[in-house]
Amino acid sequence: MRAAVLHEIGQDKLEVLDDVEAVGFGPGKVRIRVRATGLCHSDVSAMNGVLPQPAPFIPGHEGAGEILDVGDGVTNLTPGQRVLVCWLPACGACPACRRGQTQLCLAGFMNAGTPNFKRPGGDVFGFAGTGTFTEEVVVDAGCAVPIPDDVPFDIAALIGCGVTTGLGAAINTADVAAGSSVAVIGCGGVGISAIQGARLKGAAQIVAVDPVESRREAALTFGATEAVAPDALADAKQRITAGEGFDYVFEVVGKSATARTAYETTRRGGTLVVVGAGAMDDNLQLNMFELFFDEKRILPSMYGGGDVLTSYERAIALWRAGRIDLASLITHRVQLGEINEALDQMRTGAALRTCIEI
Repeated sequence: MRAAVLHEIGQDKLEVLDDVEAVGFGPGKVRIRVRATGLCHSDVSAMNGVLPQPAPFIPGHEGAGEILDVGDGVTNLTPGQRVLVCWLPACGACPACRRGQTQLCLAGFMNAGTPNFKRPGGDVFGFAGTGTFTEEVVVDAGCAVPIPDDVPFDIAALIGCGVTTGLGAAINTADVAAGSSVAVIGCGGVGISAIQGARLKGAAQIVAVDPVESRREAALTFGATEAVAPDALADAKQRITAGEGFDYVFEVVGKSATARTAYETTRRGGTLVVVGAGAMDDNLQLNMFELFFDEKRILPSMYGGGDVLTSYERAIALWRAGRIDLASLITHRVQLGEINEALDQMRTGAALRTCIEI
Protein backbone atom coordinates (compact mmCIF):
# COMPACT_ATOMS: atom_id res chain seq x y z
CA MET A 1 0.00 0.00 0.00
CA ARG A 2 1.03 3.66 -0.22
CA ALA A 3 2.35 5.61 2.71
CA ALA A 4 4.43 8.74 3.35
CA VAL A 5 7.66 7.79 5.12
CA LEU A 6 10.33 9.85 6.86
CA HIS A 7 13.59 7.93 6.70
CA GLU A 8 15.65 9.96 9.19
CA ILE A 9 14.87 12.54 11.86
CA GLY A 10 15.78 15.98 10.56
CA GLN A 11 14.71 15.42 6.97
CA ASP A 12 12.08 17.89 5.80
CA LYS A 13 10.59 15.82 2.99
CA LEU A 14 8.51 12.67 3.08
CA GLU A 15 8.78 9.93 0.49
CA VAL A 16 5.49 8.47 -0.73
CA LEU A 17 6.13 4.76 -1.25
CA ASP A 18 3.95 1.87 -2.38
CA ASP A 19 5.80 -1.00 -0.68
CA VAL A 20 4.57 -0.44 2.88
CA GLU A 21 2.62 -3.05 4.84
CA ALA A 22 0.63 -2.56 8.03
CA VAL A 23 1.60 -5.24 10.55
CA GLY A 24 0.65 -6.40 14.03
CA PHE A 25 -2.93 -7.44 13.36
CA GLY A 26 -4.22 -9.96 15.89
CA PRO A 27 -6.23 -10.24 19.10
CA GLY A 28 -7.40 -6.90 20.41
CA LYS A 29 -6.39 -5.11 17.18
CA VAL A 30 -8.27 -3.56 14.28
CA ARG A 31 -7.30 -2.74 10.73
CA ILE A 32 -8.51 0.65 9.49
CA ARG A 33 -8.82 1.93 5.93
CA VAL A 34 -7.78 5.55 6.35
CA ARG A 35 -9.98 7.96 4.39
CA ALA A 36 -8.74 11.32 5.67
CA THR A 37 -6.02 12.61 7.96
CA GLY A 38 -5.10 16.02 9.26
CA LEU A 39 -1.60 17.45 8.97
CA CYS A 40 -0.79 18.71 12.46
CA HIS A 41 2.25 20.70 13.54
CA SER A 42 3.08 17.87 15.94
CA ASP A 43 3.86 15.76 12.87
CA VAL A 44 6.38 18.39 11.77
CA SER A 45 7.80 18.53 15.30
CA ALA A 46 8.35 14.77 15.24
CA MET A 47 10.05 15.04 11.85
CA ASN A 48 12.50 17.68 13.03
CA GLY A 49 13.20 16.04 16.39
CA VAL A 50 11.37 18.43 18.71
CA LEU A 51 9.09 15.57 19.78
CA PRO A 52 10.74 12.18 20.42
CA GLN A 53 9.93 9.59 17.77
CA PRO A 54 12.01 6.65 16.44
CA ALA A 55 12.64 6.54 12.70
CA PRO A 56 11.97 5.55 10.01
CA PHE A 57 8.36 6.43 10.67
CA ILE A 58 5.06 7.33 9.07
CA PRO A 59 3.69 10.63 10.46
CA GLY A 60 0.05 11.36 11.09
CA HIS A 61 -2.18 10.92 14.14
CA GLU A 62 -5.37 12.79 13.14
CA GLY A 63 -7.13 10.15 11.09
CA ALA A 64 -10.55 8.77 10.26
CA GLY A 65 -11.75 5.89 8.14
CA GLU A 66 -13.52 2.54 8.10
CA ILE A 67 -12.89 -0.71 9.94
CA LEU A 68 -11.62 -3.39 7.56
CA ASP A 69 -11.13 -6.22 10.03
CA VAL A 70 -11.24 -6.87 13.77
CA GLY A 71 -9.11 -9.26 15.79
CA ASP A 72 -10.20 -11.83 18.31
CA GLY A 73 -11.71 -10.36 21.45
CA VAL A 74 -12.89 -7.14 19.78
CA THR A 75 -16.64 -7.03 20.33
CA ASN A 76 -17.55 -3.34 20.03
CA LEU A 77 -16.39 -2.78 16.45
CA THR A 78 -17.41 -4.36 13.15
CA PRO A 79 -16.08 -4.22 9.57
CA GLY A 80 -17.48 -1.24 7.68
CA GLN A 81 -17.91 0.87 10.80
CA ARG A 82 -16.81 4.50 10.57
CA VAL A 83 -14.20 5.50 13.16
CA LEU A 84 -11.75 8.22 14.07
CA VAL A 85 -8.26 7.40 15.31
CA CYS A 86 -7.50 8.21 18.94
CA TRP A 87 -3.71 8.42 19.36
CA LEU A 88 -3.97 8.40 23.18
CA PRO A 89 -6.51 5.73 24.17
CA ALA A 90 -7.35 5.19 27.83
CA CYS A 91 -6.77 1.75 29.32
CA GLY A 92 -9.40 2.30 32.02
CA ALA A 93 -7.35 0.53 34.69
CA CYS A 94 -4.26 2.61 35.49
CA PRO A 95 -4.15 5.13 38.38
CA ALA A 96 -4.71 8.09 36.02
CA CYS A 97 -7.80 6.46 34.50
CA ARG A 98 -9.17 5.50 37.91
CA ARG A 99 -8.82 9.14 38.97
CA GLY A 100 -10.80 10.22 35.92
CA GLN A 101 -7.76 11.78 34.22
CA THR A 102 -7.87 9.53 31.18
CA GLN A 103 -5.92 12.06 29.08
CA LEU A 104 -2.89 11.21 31.26
CA CYS A 105 -3.06 7.46 30.62
CA LEU A 106 0.29 6.19 29.35
CA ALA A 107 -0.99 2.95 27.81
CA GLY A 108 -1.02 4.46 24.32
CA PHE A 109 2.60 5.55 24.62
CA MET A 110 3.65 1.97 25.31
CA ASN A 111 2.73 1.09 21.74
CA ALA A 112 4.70 3.98 20.24
CA GLY A 113 7.94 1.99 20.51
CA THR A 114 6.59 -0.99 18.57
CA PRO A 115 6.78 -0.83 14.75
CA ASN A 116 3.35 -1.18 13.18
CA PHE A 117 4.52 -1.08 9.56
CA LYS A 118 7.24 -2.76 7.52
CA ARG A 119 8.95 -2.41 4.16
CA PRO A 120 11.23 -4.82 2.34
CA GLY A 121 14.14 -3.01 3.99
CA GLY A 122 12.88 -3.36 7.56
CA ASP A 123 10.52 -2.10 10.23
CA VAL A 124 8.76 1.28 10.12
CA PHE A 125 7.16 3.03 13.10
CA GLY A 126 3.89 4.93 13.17
CA PHE A 127 3.90 8.35 14.84
CA ALA A 128 2.42 8.17 18.33
CA GLY A 129 1.69 4.49 17.76
CA THR A 130 -0.63 5.28 14.84
CA GLY A 131 0.74 6.70 11.56
CA THR A 132 -2.18 7.90 9.47
CA PHE A 133 -0.33 9.17 6.38
CA THR A 134 -1.09 5.80 4.85
CA GLU A 135 -3.91 3.86 3.26
CA GLU A 136 -4.27 1.34 6.10
CA VAL A 137 -3.18 1.18 9.73
CA VAL A 138 -3.35 -1.49 12.44
CA VAL A 139 -3.99 -0.17 15.95
CA ASP A 140 -5.37 -1.31 19.29
CA ALA A 141 -9.15 -1.48 19.28
CA GLY A 142 -9.20 1.32 21.84
CA CYS A 143 -7.68 3.66 19.25
CA ALA A 144 -10.71 3.24 16.96
CA VAL A 145 -13.61 5.38 18.16
CA PRO A 146 -16.95 4.98 16.33
CA ILE A 147 -18.38 8.13 14.74
CA PRO A 148 -21.93 8.81 13.49
CA ASP A 149 -22.60 8.45 9.77
CA ASP A 150 -23.29 12.18 9.34
CA VAL A 151 -19.77 13.22 10.40
CA PRO A 152 -17.50 13.60 7.33
CA PHE A 153 -14.12 11.88 7.52
CA ASP A 154 -12.19 15.15 7.29
CA ILE A 155 -14.17 16.68 10.16
CA ALA A 156 -13.72 13.53 12.25
CA ALA A 157 -9.97 13.57 11.61
CA LEU A 158 -9.66 17.08 13.04
CA ILE A 159 -11.72 16.13 16.09
CA GLY A 160 -9.20 13.33 16.67
CA CYS A 161 -6.62 15.81 17.95
CA GLY A 162 -6.49 19.51 17.11
CA VAL A 163 -10.11 20.46 17.75
CA THR A 164 -10.31 18.37 20.92
CA THR A 165 -7.06 19.87 22.20
CA GLY A 166 -8.00 23.52 21.57
CA LEU A 167 -11.60 23.34 22.68
CA GLY A 168 -10.67 21.36 25.75
CA ALA A 169 -7.96 23.82 26.76
CA ALA A 170 -10.58 26.57 27.01
CA ILE A 171 -13.50 24.50 28.32
CA ASN A 172 -11.85 21.86 30.50
CA THR A 173 -8.46 23.18 31.57
CA ALA A 174 -9.08 26.92 31.86
CA ASP A 175 -12.84 26.80 32.38
CA VAL A 176 -12.96 30.33 30.95
CA ALA A 177 -15.31 32.59 32.88
CA ALA A 178 -18.04 34.54 31.10
CA GLY A 179 -17.14 38.18 30.56
CA SER A 180 -13.41 37.57 30.90
CA SER A 181 -10.50 38.69 28.74
CA VAL A 182 -8.50 36.14 26.75
CA ALA A 183 -5.38 36.15 24.60
CA VAL A 184 -4.43 33.22 22.36
CA ILE A 185 -0.82 33.12 21.18
CA GLY A 186 -0.55 30.93 18.08
CA CYS A 187 -3.54 30.71 15.75
CA GLY A 188 -3.16 27.49 13.83
CA GLY A 189 -5.84 24.85 14.04
CA VAL A 190 -5.42 24.29 17.78
CA GLY A 191 -5.30 28.01 18.58
CA ILE A 192 -8.40 28.67 16.49
CA SER A 193 -10.16 25.88 18.38
CA ALA A 194 -9.14 27.50 21.67
CA ILE A 195 -10.61 30.76 20.40
CA GLN A 196 -13.88 28.99 19.57
CA GLY A 197 -13.88 27.42 23.02
CA ALA A 198 -13.34 30.78 24.73
CA ARG A 199 -16.18 32.26 22.68
CA LEU A 200 -18.47 29.39 23.68
CA LYS A 201 -17.64 30.04 27.34
CA GLY A 202 -18.65 33.70 26.99
CA ALA A 203 -15.32 35.55 27.01
CA ALA A 204 -15.85 39.25 26.37
CA GLN A 205 -12.53 39.99 24.69
CA ILE A 206 -10.51 37.43 22.74
CA VAL A 207 -7.25 38.67 21.26
CA ALA A 208 -5.64 36.43 18.64
CA VAL A 209 -1.85 36.74 18.35
CA ASP A 210 0.04 35.38 15.36
CA PRO A 211 2.83 36.63 13.07
CA VAL A 212 0.99 35.44 9.92
CA GLU A 213 -1.55 37.95 8.62
CA SER A 214 -3.79 35.33 7.00
CA ARG A 215 -4.09 33.52 10.32
CA ARG A 216 -4.96 36.73 12.12
CA GLU A 217 -7.66 37.45 9.57
CA ALA A 218 -9.01 33.93 9.94
CA ALA A 219 -9.07 34.22 13.74
CA LEU A 220 -11.52 37.11 13.48
CA THR A 221 -13.98 34.91 11.60
CA PHE A 222 -13.82 32.25 14.33
CA GLY A 223 -14.66 34.53 17.24
CA ALA A 224 -11.62 36.64 18.06
CA THR A 225 -12.58 40.23 18.86
CA GLU A 226 -9.17 41.51 17.81
CA ALA A 227 -6.12 40.05 16.06
CA VAL A 228 -2.59 41.43 16.40
CA ALA A 229 0.96 40.58 15.44
CA PRO A 230 3.24 39.55 18.34
CA ASP A 231 4.92 42.96 18.47
CA ALA A 232 1.52 44.59 19.04
CA LEU A 233 0.52 42.37 21.96
CA ALA A 234 1.89 44.74 24.61
CA ASP A 235 -0.21 47.57 23.18
CA ALA A 236 -3.32 45.36 23.17
CA LYS A 237 -2.66 44.45 26.80
CA GLN A 238 -2.47 48.14 27.70
CA ARG A 239 -5.57 49.14 25.74
CA ILE A 240 -7.83 46.27 26.75
CA THR A 241 -6.75 45.59 30.32
CA ALA A 242 -5.25 48.97 31.33
CA GLY A 243 -1.90 47.19 31.57
CA GLU A 244 -3.06 44.67 34.16
CA GLY A 245 -2.94 41.68 31.85
CA PHE A 246 -5.49 39.21 30.49
CA ASP A 247 -7.55 36.90 32.65
CA TYR A 248 -6.55 33.91 30.51
CA VAL A 249 -3.65 33.50 28.10
CA PHE A 250 -3.23 30.41 25.95
CA GLU A 251 0.24 29.53 24.65
CA VAL A 252 -0.31 27.36 21.58
CA VAL A 253 3.18 27.42 20.07
CA GLY A 254 5.27 25.17 22.29
CA LYS A 255 8.30 27.40 22.83
CA SER A 256 9.72 28.82 26.05
CA ALA A 257 9.97 32.31 24.55
CA THR A 258 6.25 32.50 23.77
CA ALA A 259 5.41 30.86 27.09
CA ARG A 260 7.39 33.58 28.85
CA THR A 261 5.52 36.23 26.85
CA ALA A 262 2.26 34.54 27.78
CA TYR A 263 3.21 34.61 31.46
CA GLU A 264 4.01 38.32 31.31
CA THR A 265 0.73 38.98 29.48
CA THR A 266 -1.35 37.21 32.14
CA ARG A 267 -2.69 39.37 34.98
CA ARG A 268 -1.77 38.69 38.58
CA GLY A 269 -4.05 35.91 39.76
CA GLY A 270 -4.86 35.04 36.17
CA THR A 271 -4.41 31.78 34.28
CA LEU A 272 -1.74 30.79 31.77
CA VAL A 273 -2.66 27.64 29.82
CA VAL A 274 0.23 25.87 28.08
CA VAL A 275 -1.15 23.99 25.07
CA GLY A 276 1.81 23.85 22.66
CA ALA A 277 3.98 20.70 22.63
CA GLY A 278 7.61 21.74 22.95
CA ALA A 279 11.06 20.20 23.15
CA MET A 280 12.45 18.51 26.25
CA ASP A 281 15.54 20.74 26.25
CA ASP A 282 13.62 24.04 25.89
CA ASN A 283 13.33 25.33 29.45
CA LEU A 284 10.97 28.05 30.68
CA GLN A 285 12.58 30.34 33.24
CA LEU A 286 10.56 31.78 36.11
CA ASN A 287 11.95 33.16 39.33
CA MET A 288 10.67 32.04 42.70
CA PHE A 289 9.57 35.53 43.74
CA GLU A 290 7.27 36.11 40.76
CA LEU A 291 5.77 32.65 41.17
CA PHE A 292 4.87 33.52 44.75
CA PHE A 293 4.01 37.19 44.33
CA ASP A 294 1.98 37.10 41.11
CA GLU A 295 -0.08 34.03 42.05
CA LYS A 296 -0.63 33.21 38.41
CA ARG A 297 -1.96 29.74 37.69
CA ILE A 298 0.13 27.83 35.14
CA LEU A 299 -1.97 25.01 33.72
CA PRO A 300 -0.59 22.62 31.11
CA SER A 301 -3.32 21.12 28.93
CA MET A 302 -2.69 17.61 27.62
CA TYR A 303 -5.04 16.62 24.79
CA GLY A 304 -7.65 19.10 25.99
CA GLY A 305 -7.33 18.30 29.67
CA GLY A 306 -10.30 15.96 29.92
CA ASP A 307 -11.72 12.59 28.95
CA VAL A 308 -11.16 12.41 25.20
CA LEU A 309 -14.23 10.29 24.40
CA THR A 310 -16.45 12.80 26.15
CA SER A 311 -14.63 15.61 24.35
CA TYR A 312 -15.19 13.93 20.97
CA GLU A 313 -18.92 13.65 21.66
CA ARG A 314 -19.08 17.28 22.77
CA ALA A 315 -17.26 18.51 19.66
CA ILE A 316 -19.63 16.57 17.40
CA ALA A 317 -22.67 17.92 19.24
CA LEU A 318 -21.40 21.51 19.01
CA TRP A 319 -20.57 21.06 15.31
CA ARG A 320 -24.03 19.66 14.58
CA ALA A 321 -25.64 22.59 16.40
CA GLY A 322 -23.59 25.10 14.41
CA ARG A 323 -21.89 26.37 17.57
CA ILE A 324 -18.39 25.67 16.23
CA ASP A 325 -17.08 25.90 12.68
CA LEU A 326 -14.91 22.94 11.74
CA ALA A 327 -15.23 22.93 7.97
CA SER A 328 -13.54 26.32 7.69
CA LEU A 329 -10.56 25.02 9.68
CA ILE A 330 -9.65 22.94 6.65
CA THR A 331 -8.02 25.43 4.34
CA HIS A 332 -6.40 22.86 2.06
CA ARG A 333 -7.54 19.44 0.86
CA VAL A 334 -4.76 17.51 -0.85
CA GLN A 335 -3.99 14.00 -1.99
CA LEU A 336 -1.32 11.85 -0.36
CA GLY A 337 1.06 12.49 -3.25
CA GLU A 338 0.90 16.22 -2.54
CA ILE A 339 2.01 15.84 1.06
CA ASN A 340 5.31 17.73 0.68
CA GLU A 341 3.59 20.78 -0.80
CA ALA A 342 1.21 20.73 2.18
CA LEU A 343 4.18 20.48 4.56
CA ASP A 344 5.79 23.52 2.95
CA GLN A 345 2.58 25.50 3.40
CA MET A 346 2.43 24.53 7.06
CA ARG A 347 6.05 25.61 7.65
CA THR A 348 5.28 29.04 6.24
CA GLY A 349 2.37 29.30 8.66
CA ALA A 350 -0.16 29.84 5.89
CA ALA A 351 -2.50 26.93 6.63
CA LEU A 352 -4.81 26.41 9.58
CA ARG A 353 -5.20 22.68 8.91
CA THR A 354 -4.52 20.63 5.82
CA CYS A 355 -6.69 17.57 5.26
CA ILE A 356 -5.14 14.73 3.28
CA GLU A 357 -7.59 12.59 1.38
CA ILE A 358 -6.38 8.99 1.12
